Amino acid sequence: MKYISVLFGAVLIAAFSTAAQTNFAQSVSLAAPAFAATPAVPIASLTQPALSESQPVPGPFASLSPLAAVPPAEPPQAVQGVFEKYNYDVYVGYTFFRFYEVPGVDSNMNGVNGSLVYWYRDRLGADAEVVATYGHQPGINSWQVFYGVGPRVRWVLPKGIDLWAHVLVGGDYMTPQTPYGGQAALAGLVGAGVDLNGHHRHMAIRIALDGVGTHYYGTFQASPKASVGIVYKF
Repeated sequence: MKYISVLFGAVLIAAFSTAAQTNFAQSVSLAAPAFAATPAVPIASLTQPALSESQPVPGPFASLSPLAAVPPAEPPQAVQGVFEKYNYDVYVGYTFFRFYEVPGVDSNMNGVNGSLVYWYRDRLGADAEVVATYGHQPGINSWQVFYGVGPRVRWVLPKGIDLWAHVLVGGDYMTPQTPYGGQAALAGLVGAGVDLNGHHRHMAIRIALDGVGTHYYGTFQASPKASVGIVYKF
């Protein structure tokens, strides 16, 4: 009985192995046509067509439209030396006046002077000035006042320097009356000066030298005057 069982088991194993081999062969034969139906694709056909030497090679951004050319920026313009212009000058300062009254008689006088200039052109203006000085006549104290109007011209130089010149015509008055004659006379003034302007040319220091001519006692007097002061421009 033992041998019959072993023999029966061997027959079952052999039958199972034969059935498995048959099923595997059938699955392989069915799958083979599917593999064979797909044609082999040559590797060369997957690559891009060769480009001629004259044809440019497209870059990665060949599909993008070219940007419009940007014109070059203009070079910066040179900055000219420009200063703010003012129409009026108001001046006040100290004055030293040496009055040659008659031959052999003169006096040193000190005082103040003021002026107003209206510039209706860059270089040409109208000037009005008053000078009041105090001094000593022989044996007495006296006051002398000059007033006049006229043109003034100027030249604007670098570094805040203005040169100018003026001519004034007016009168002169002296008090008290002296033994030599009257107290009033025709007078004129000719002179020049320099304005040392500040950073914004709004204020300046003025230095001036003038010659004052008067006509007292039937004769002419020529007397020097020097002044220094402050100019306010607006």
